[in-house]
Amino acid sequence: MKKNLHHIINHNENFTRLIYSLIILNVICLILESYNFLYTNYYIVFQIIEIVSIITFTIEYAIRIWVSDLDSKKRNEKYSTRIQYIFSLYGIIDVVSILPFYLPMLMPFDLRIVRILRLVRLVRILKLGRYSKSIKTISVIVKESKPELAITFFVAFILLTLSSTLIFYIENQAQPDKFANIGEAFWWSVATLTTVGYGDVYPITGLGKFLSAIIALTGIGFIALPTGIISSAFIEKVKNDKEENWCKCPNCGANVNF
Repeated sequence: MKKNLHHIINHNENFTRLIYSLIILNVICLILESYNFLYTNYYIVFQIIEIVSIITFTIEYAIRIWVSDLDSKKRNEKYSTRIQYIFSLYGIIDVVSILPFYLPMLMPFDLRIVRILRLVRLVRILKLGRYSKSIKTISVIVKESKPELAITFFVAFILLTLSSTLIFYIENQAQPDKFANIGEAFWWSVATLTTVGYGDVYPITGLGKFLSAIIALTGIGFIALPTGIISSAFIEKVKNDKEENWCKCPNCGANVNF
């Protein structure tokens, strides 16, 4: 029975579709509940969906703890394997996704805390990482590209620090309220380097405008670097996966998909 359950929660496509659908449905409900007229008129529907989801997620979590020892190759590590799952990333996501439902039953909370706990339900969307092949692929790509991304973000931090320091000394006297310190200038630097340009803080001096233009132009090319790194790694990963699914025909030598 344990082996069957282990196979179902890890390899059964119907179970995967069920959990996938429930997660998407929960996110949709969380969005719709923000409309007061929908929440008031369809409160019972939202509650039924929540209860069904909680029961399903709770059973899934309990089963995963129970069968997690089957993932261990050594029988004498059964207990530690369960502990490893409980404190693993997906184990924490699983328990956090159901915790907001049970906490108000165990102890009284202020209504503001209850609303925050309801917001925590959004964590359920992270459960998709376990079932979505696309998310798993992106996760692998980010891990493989970690050194390149780390260098990019480090250089970005240096640019942000330099630009915010320079703009502070250039604009402080002209706009002491908006560029009161380097920390507040950092916001302008982020908005300019990422070419977002919210417009609530901007330089008014000639030298400040010139610096802003240089940083904005630098940001156009520089901010594209992480995107390019991830995109190229993604294309390479997809290409390699496709090649692994092909083999040579022993008769004619043509590529055959298997």
